[in-house]
Amino acid sequence: MSTETRIMLKRAYQPPHDDDGCRVLVDRIWPRGIKKADLTIDHWLKELAPSSELRKWFGHRTDRWQEFQRRYRRELDDRPAEIDRLRALLHAGPVTLVYAARDEDHNNAVALRDYLDKR
Repeated sequence: MSTETRIMLKRAYQPPHDDDGCRVLVDRIWPRGIKKADLTIDHWLKELAPSSELRKWFGHRTDRWQEFQRRYRRELDDRPAEIDRLRALLHAGPVTLVYAARDEDHNNAVALRDYLDKR
């Protein structure tokens, strides 16, 4: 089974659903305006988030999306233990990558899902 069918994406501000499976926050910074007790997550894998430098450079500018993905893939290549940890969660069942970005099409969770699906 492809990871694409086992990985779902959801903004941190959307309510959890029974079909979410294991909910994994993949942002380096806790989502603004949400108390830790109010966000239903099973794991916070901030090590899989883009570096602070890359996140700031990207700034959610869609004109930088392709280059952001390239640079982020390179960072992920340097984090095999964290990738293996996420893959182990995927082997156990569906995973929802939780993120805070407003743009649902251009964010690190989308790039991470695509990275996993191609490897």
